Amino acid sequence: MDLMYFELGWQHILNWEGYDHILFVIALSAIYVVNEWKKLLVLVTAFTLGHSITLALSVLHVIRVSSSLVEFLIPVTICITALSNILRKDEAPQHLQLNYFYALFFGLIHGLGFSNYLKSLLGGQANIVKPLLGFNIGLEFGQILIVAVVMLAAGIIVNIGRVGRRDWNMFLSSATFGVAFLMVVQGVRELLK
Repeated sequence: MDLMYFELGWQHILNWEGYDHILFVIALSAIYVVNEWKKLLVLVTAFTLGHSITLALSVLHVIRVSSSLVEFLIPVTICITALSNILRKDEAPQHLQLNYFYALFFGLIHGLGFSNYLKSLLGGQANIVKPLLGFNIGLEFGQILIVAVVMLAAGIIVNIGRVGRRDWNMFLSSATFGVAFLMVVQGVRELLK
């Protein structure tokens, strides 16, 4: 693994200028509480797997998708995930298959968002396996840091502050949806130019 690319990976996911990826991880995390961290870790890893696939395919020039389309689709994935959380009837996630599907499938879209950045870093390198692996592991590490912060907040607010789990989910998912919806509107404007 290339440590430089590992560092670039976690720094990229935690960069406030690219907060769309942070929002997606927050949306994935919103329905979980601290004692469900293992389920959430598997979910975030499914997301990493999805974006690793399209990131590799894009860097290898197997697939190409318009960056303006990708920049539009990323906030759409956040809106869908947050809305799914809001419409959820059960407080605790019972059947995670749909969440895993969201994470994996939407990870494919998010991977395309990372691809231009990584392609510019790799330049004309012949061997991209180690840099790609390092970058993806760095992304996963960054996502785990985001999850840890959300779980810490959930622990404080739900367990110590005695805010209802459903209320916490509604607050976090609604806020995430609102920000992402504004991004969707901006994306539509960019697509129509």
